[in-house]
Amino acid sequence: MATDVQQKNRYSNADKNSDYTIDQAWDTYSIAEHNRWDRLFECQKKVLPGRACDAFLKAMESLELSEQGIPHMGKLSDRLEKMTGWSVVPVADLVPDDVFFDHLANKRFPAGAFIRPEKEFEYLQEPDVFHDVFGHVPLLAEPVFAEFMEAYGKGGQRALKLGQLPNLARLYWYTVEFGLLQTDDGLRIYGAGIASSPNESVFSLEDFSPNRVMLDLERVMRTKYIIDDYQQTYFVIDSFETLLEACYQDFGDLYAATKSLEAIEAHDLIETDQVLHRGTLNYFKSKKDAV
Repeated sequence: MATDVQQKNRYSNADKNSDYTIDQAWDTYSIAEHNRWDRLFECQKKVLPGRACDAFLKAMESLELSEQGIPHMGKLSDRLEKMTGWSVVPVADLVPDDVFFDHLANKRFPAGAFIRPEKEFEYLQEPDVFHDVFGHVPLLAEPVFAEFMEAYGKGGQRALKLGQLPNLARLYWYTVEFGLLQTDDGLRIYGAGIASSPNESVFSLEDFSPNRVMLDLERVMRTKYIIDDYQQTYFVIDSFETLLEACYQDFGDLYAATKSLEAIEAHDLIETDQVLHRGTLNYFKSKKDAV
């Protein structure tokens, strides 16, 4: 077992295949790296019950995710493929857009193999193995959401050809990464960016600062987002079926409509919004005032 490395991403110089996948080299993770996963997992295991959606919590068990070290992606894929046909493939870091969409369109989720350094235990900007595997993989075991992800991959391939990637990226951000689900028991988390963050798991549902708005595709495709803090607006769906159905429509008309409309700031509400909670924005104002 290797000693813990000091560099942020131990796979930066790994040999890459043509599809940017790498050898996870699972046996080379250090005791400290496995321990970091265990502590992150234990934290979320305490935070998510009553906050994450049922499908996410059930998949944590069925996929055998646990605080027993960083998962072996090959073994994890064996379990996942039996459920929905998806697999998890290791990559060094973010892959080019065309490669990313090709993986999704073919039911492969590219997951960063490195784990965050200790100094970024609470938050890191780029996705690591905990964000990608713990945050994203559980819902790939949910058949409808898994189908949505495949459709998104195919939609991304088209968006690249049409030059509309920024619009589609906003949809991914506000659903796959930071989406909330309306249930009979209240709002629940399904977005990976929230589910893998102990602090944002609480903030997204319980803080008065952010807006919470029912999702509308055109509105979301026009909405800017921030990558280095909590979200100022969270968009809510009423079911994965509704999200999938929306993704199967022809986005051509939506792309055409957004071209002639101004982008919406992340904190703004507009007249047509179905607002569930109008945020105070106090968290964001206090940070701005402190600068």
